[in-house]
Amino acid sequence: MGPLQLAVCGVVVVCGVAGAVFSARYHARRDAGQLDAVFWDAFAGLVIVFPAVLIPSLASPWLGLATGSLAAFTAAASFVWSPRVLAWQEERLHRAATHQDLEAAAARHRTVLARWQRYELDPACCIDFPDMTDVRRPETAALIKAMKEAERLRAVEAAGYLPAVARLEHALGRAEAAAGVPST
Repeated sequence: MGPLQLAVCGVVVVCGVAGAVFSARYHARRDAGQLDAVFWDAFAGLVIVFPAVLIPSLASPWLGLATGSLAAFTAAASFVWSPRVLAWQEERLHRAATHQDLEAAAARHRTVLARWQRYELDPACCIDFPDMTDVRRPETAALIKAMKEAERLRAVEAAGYLPAVARLEHALGRAEAAAGVPST
């Protein structure tokens, strides 16, 4: 058995064992109580790894011992490191989902601000609905407070920003209803 064949067997052993252990740990964590997927992950890993250990063993017992030791070491290392990798992946997915939620909330925030700016910048809207800019009205004052809160939380606290945008949308709807703005 040449060095190239031995190297290929080593790569197959490492990749097969690491993939099987990682996949089995993933399915054990995701499908708690159902061992069917874990069994098939282990079986598939064994089907891949067994020939990669057996072939060098037939060439030389020492090569077989070396590839078997490599498989055992890889299994132990994968077993120890797979929870960390899975936690890292979950954290990355959670951050991506949070980022998407924040982007959607920011888009809703911009939409609400654009809707409200009509009453501030359009002279016709200022004349037709003066209560929308009168902060003495409780609904308009609540709208301004909700705007300030949403702006403050946008950069500071991601968890509080989503409900702040919802409160801003609700406050704008109440202020428009109180000012007599016809609903669209």
